[in-house]
Amino acid sequence: MPTDVVSGPPAGLVRARVHDPYPYFAWLRRNAPAFEERRPGRPSVWQISRYDDVRSLLADPRLSKDPARVPGYVPGPAGLNRHLVHADPPDHTRLRTLVNAAFIPRRIAGLAPVVTDTATRLLDELEAAAHIDVIADFAAPLTFRLICTILGVPDHLDTAATRDTLMASLTHDTRGHEGDLHPLLDALITDKRAHGPTEGSDLLGALVHARDHGSAMTEEELRSTAYLLLLVGHDTTMNLIGNGTLALLRHPDQLDRLAADPALTTTAVEELLRYDSPVRDATFRCAAEPIRLHGRTIAVGDIVSLLIGSANRDEARFPDADRLDLARRPNEHLALGYGPHFCIGAALARLEAALALPLLIERLGPVRLAKPLDELPWRPARVMRGLAALPVVRC
Repeated sequence: MPTDVVSGPPAGLVRARVHDPYPYFAWLRRNAPAFEERRPGRPSVWQISRYDDVRSLLADPRLSKDPARVPGYVPGPAGLNRHLVHADPPDHTRLRTLVNAAFIPRRIAGLAPVVTDTATRLLDELEAAAHIDVIADFAAPLTFRLICTILGVPDHLDTAATRDTLMASLTHDTRGHEGDLHPLLDALITDKRAHGPTEGSDLLGALVHARDHGSAMTEEELRSTAYLLLLVGHDTTMNLIGNGTLALLRHPDQLDRLAADPALTTTAVEELLRYDSPVRDATFRCAAEPIRLHGRTIAVGDIVSLLIGSANRDEARFPDADRLDLARRPNEHLALGYGPHFCIGAALARLEAALALPLLIERLGPVRLAKPLDELPWRPARVMRGLAALPVVRC
């Protein structure tokens, strides 16, 4: 018998998804692990909520990453979707190979002094502040400066205005920001062309050189890849730091535990990734073949939403899944994906969080939320889960 013959999740859980999706996810796991959201005149969207199903489907070749398979569907700003996240092999293999070298763990580890220095300078600026927004004052500038360093973004474009333009493209209203995004990305690419490649060239310079001299990518792929790397290289880790800080403030016993034992940092970062994942839903996938799951058939062309945030709270995989435990082992969460599309920036996200969070905890000292929990603003992004602001007050 189909598992989701019920009418659907209660309206209250649906409305609360942006601020707190976990009761909604729990309802799906219990009642409709393969829930079909029907939309008149448009493809169905299947919400997959259990860990084993999400993990399996993340690596399932029957799911395509190519949005062109769904007529009329545009997953992001128009003209900026020809990148590795929205590509199947062999295009995915070709595009990932071009950017992979910049994100290998050995190269990322070499950025540790830059992370520490940048975080320290930002915290120095907050030394006398009584009111602090952890996102705007720390997480956002830290993570954006790091990805700008990796890409080689010139100083005059490493600004809050550039960040704001990129972040606006993450909301449900993705169309309409192209007027700001395209000139920004064209300016970056033009700058790289004007200065040419250098020894030990930054990633963006290397990509421009590959485009102009090897025809390894099209101009649209180049622009789309620049957009992807700027956005995801910044947003995922910003959300990890913001969501992680909030989780620690909500669990003072775990905050004290981490402050007293820095050796917990590695497992703490993994648990914070699991507990309130910076990526709520996996990026676009649609069925290239019929898929049978829990007595239902996902039809060709249907969109499949793999709920990473739900999988990471699945009680069948994580004992006491709603409890934050910074020493949790094992912890095979899916916050950074799984399979061929595993997050290319995973090592960078882990490094930044492992270095920045202990510094933030130490330098801020005792703080409390400046707003009630239910008044904290969450960005209504299509895939990501992150706070728009995290205001705190020193105690």
